[in-house]
Amino acid sequence: MNRIEKVLQNDDAAFIYFVKFIKSAFIFLTFYVFSVLEKNSIHEIFDKELFVSSKYYKLSILFTLHYLLVAFFFIQNKLYKFNFISFLKEDIIVIFISQISIFAIYFLQSEFFIIDESYMYLLIFLFLNLFLTKKLFNFIYNWMADNDIIHKNILLVGNHKDITFFLKNKKEKLNIFKCCIVNDLISSNKKVVRNEIKIPVFSQREDIRSILEYHELGQIWVLENDSNETEKLLENIIKFSVDILIINLSAKPNALSKNLIYDKFEFRKYEISKFYGPNLLIKILLDKFLSLVFILILCPILLISSILIFLEDGFPILFTQDRTGWDGRRFKIFKLRTLNKKKFDKTTQVTIDDKRKLICGSFIRKFSIDEVPQLFNVLRGDMSIVGPRPHMVEHDIKYSKLFMNYLKRHKCNPGLTGWAQVNGLRGSTSDEQMKKRMDHDLWYLNNWNNTLDIYIILKTFYVIFKYKGE
Repeated sequence: MNRIEKVLQNDDAAFIYFVKFIKSAFIFLTFYVFSVLEKNSIHEIFDKELFVSSKYYKLSILFTLHYLLVAFFFIQNKLYKFNFISFLKEDIIVIFISQISIFAIYFLQSEFFIIDESYMYLLIFLFLNLFLTKKLFNFIYNWMADNDIIHKNILLVGNHKDITFFLKNKKEKLNIFKCCIVNDLISSNKKVVRNEIKIPVFSQREDIRSILEYHELGQIWVLENDSNETEKLLENIIKFSVDILIINLSAKPNALSKNLIYDKFEFRKYEISKFYGPNLLIKILLDKFLSLVFILILCPILLISSILIFLEDGFPILFTQDRTGWDGRRFKIFKLRTLNKKKFDKTTQVTIDDKRKLICGSFIRKFSIDEVPQLFNVLRGDMSIVGPRPHMVEHDIKYSKLFMNYLKRHKCNPGLTGWAQVNGLRGSTSDEQMKKRMDHDLWYLNNWNNTLDIYIILKTFYVIFKYKGE
């Protein structure tokens, strides 16, 4: 899965903040270039002293800081806009406000700044650069949309007529309707329904978990025409991990509402994962950085363990296994092999005195060294440093039937460590233990922030020695 898709799943805030940051850099660069070239040639472009000694030096710093301040804290729009009006609102007005504030600071400090013809040329140069930057980021956003980097795989749920009506109003290429669940399919002519809708059609009786996994769905949109039927539409999908939005087809849209789809249908967020936006982007960057650091630090231990496995039982050193990831999508998890190569039921839990374990395997498992290769899963984007531990697919199927909210664990990337693990819930997969793990994982999902992740990472080092693996 491409994690940028998840960062921008529910709004464009992360992209907008990135754009603002780059634009502020362009503002500073514009002042720098203009101050040097105003009285000098291109050959002096790298002469910093010319910039520092110019009358624009202090102004450039104040302008850049004011633009960042106003853009980040006073503009609350979280949907990226392409039109010229948005450029006027987001850039020109911000520059105007910044200019008034800066001149107020000059006045209070009894400093003078002459607004001459040269300064007007600077403003024109600045507006032109910001306009070109806007066009550049419009292109980047469209490119990401066209190449399915930030697309949304959506399952529609509703009655036959509502789904047909809604699909006729489709506008955005970001929203990819992969399939739909037609609530009244049983009583309808299935052939007619499929011909009209033209995407895979399922009924409420289908195996919805398999549908979500196969189509790699990230959101479910429930089409509401009669509020009395909404609960009926939700009853079979509420236990799954994907985000759920309810689209109101009957109410007249409020033009001032921020929750509009296709500028026509109001929606409300019924159940949304906390893992999106700038905070998720920070988590992803932190994952990449820490996984590289840990790989470098643990390389000697990984090498020694690999040699011991090879000397005792030959190749392979690693083994892979199907696990369930974000939104129920499967991935291959990497582990050091600690069991012998004889055939056995791989779903059987390993115990302390398990005869399948290699001699070196006991030590490797005790200190969770067998989990180290999963750092490469983190680099690939399949996992995170912190998150609910991924279980075998067979276990997920089993426990999802026992516990109503079990599959909600998949509302984020699975982790190398998690809230359940640092609270001593490792090893055993008994029904009681799995219920406790699920409760801890759901608490983590509802209370997640990057500070909590850092706390869990630090506590993990203590827990590895206190609660040794089997």
